[in-house]
This record gives sequence, C-alpha cells and structure tokens, in this order.
Amino acid sequence: MLPPLACVALAAGLLLPLVAPADEGSRRAREGVRSGELLPLERLLADALRQHPGDVLEVELDDGEYEIEILREDGRVVELTFDARSGRLIESEFDDEDED
Repeated sequence: MLPPLACVALAAGLLLPLVAPADEGSRRAREGVRSGELLPLERLLADALRQHPGDVLEVELDDGEYEIEILREDGRVVELTFDARSGRLIESEFDDEDED
C-alpha cells in the first residue's frame, strides 16, 4: 500500500489508465480532463484522502463518476463516489465488515 501523498502523485500518470481497462476508455478519460469536461483525478483523490486518511485501494471512472475506495487508518474501507464533472461528493459508503 502507498502512503497518501504517493497516491496523489501517481494518480495523474498511473491510476488514470487503470480507470478503464480498454484503451478507448482511457483515451476518453484523458481527453475529458484535457478539455475541462472532467476534473483531474488527483484533485478528487486529495479531497478523498483529506476526508478519510488512509491508503487508496481502487479508483474507477464509470458513467461520469469517480469511485474511490480507501482503506482508512482505522481499518475500515470506505467507497466515495464523486461527480467527475463538478467534484461534488455524491455518496460515501462504508463496507460492512459483517458481509461474507
């Protein structure tokens, strides 16, 4: 697991291609950021880690929403959903530890 600042630093170069496995999806995400249609992932990662310090486990861009999963310092996993255009936090959900 990476420290929070390393995650933010890597976001622009490494995580964005992981958002969509297909080359076409990655290209559209990069173009969306370049054109100003989508906010840069590193900005939303920084906001997410300020709210929930810990380690980023997964990032996904789906239908105009960034889904960021963080293992918090208290051991709980939280999934944050941000509007990729406005940066507004849409949903914050903790994984239920009792689920099997």
